[in-house]
Amino acid sequence: MKTQPITRRQFLGTAALALTGTALASSSTFGVPAYIKNMGKPNSKFNGVQIGTITYSFRSMPSNVEQILQYCQDANISAIELMGNTAEAFAGAPHSSTEPMVFRGTPGQRPQPTPEEQEQRAARMKDLAQWRAKVSMEKFEQIKKMYKAAGVSIYAYKPNAFSATNSDAEVEYGMRAAKALGASHVTLELPEDPAQTKRLGDLAAKNKILVAYHGHEQQTPTFWDTALSQSRNNALNCDLGHYTAAGYNAVELIEAKHDRIASAHLKDRQNKANGRANLPWGTGDTPIVQILQTMKKNKYNFPATVELEYQIPEGSDAVKEVAKCVEYCRKALEKNA
Repeated sequence: MKTQPITRRQFLGTAALALTGTALASSSTFGVPAYIKNMGKPNSKFNGVQIGTITYSFRSMPSNVEQILQYCQDANISAIELMGNTAEAFAGAPHSSTEPMVFRGTPGQRPQPTPEEQEQRAARMKDLAQWRAKVSMEKFEQIKKMYKAAGVSIYAYKPNAFSATNSDAEVEYGMRAAKALGASHVTLELPEDPAQTKRLGDLAAKNKILVAYHGHEQQTPTFWDTALSQSRNNALNCDLGHYTAAGYNAVELIEAKHDRIASAHLKDRQNKANGRANLPWGTGDTPIVQILQTMKKNKYNFPATVELEYQIPEGSDAVKEVAKCVEYCRKALEKNA
């Protein structure tokens, strides 16, 4: 089977900023990076629209707190959806790795775990739950300060703590950690059981935070309606690339649900008729420019999250490709400005 790098990171090195800046400056496609005009700090907010990324974009690279921050600076990212492993490892969680992880096989067809592996996973989750029950928020607050000092805000947090098998204490830990990081919402895949979205919405109301639900090609115009009806603290973390691949109009979705969207993921996918492939930005069917122009025109204040999922070209890396996506957004938002 061909090796598929579908999660976690491989460090770029100290030359990343110079390499990325050179690549952008020498390209006729992309303009001068905004961080050069912003006195060394990244700035990915263009004409009122905040562009961010998710740490998953750097899954081919190591992902400790300092490395992810460096990637943001190198790619001109001033806001991020932070995934749990990065923050929890910094805070001392057991069994937490920030090294690149590679699954063998094709995405969606991973080998089923053996009984031994299932038992080991259960033991690790028990250890993690015990750690979460007593961990201080001090380290999470430290991450917020570190990122803020470098010009990067954390708007969302995605720990693996919100499933039906997680206790209320673990769920509330995830919400407290998100708030300590400065995030307005936590993110997770939309549960199939409405009882779970009701539970999470109630706990979110108690903790004064939003729970934003993500989806893939199962997204439809009514995908989130049950969760939204259950609580004002339930929201969307919609993926507009997957939504396009599913055969729906992403601009219509954000116009209809904008007041319940906490953040939206961006990627360029072909639509259902064209094969649904993930492609470099500007070559697929996701109406990214129209989405961003609509956000600018209507002053929608939710962040648009770059999620890098197309194949990285030979000779490039995740940081350079995320930087290209950010510049694509800048040009789209500065058009006719």
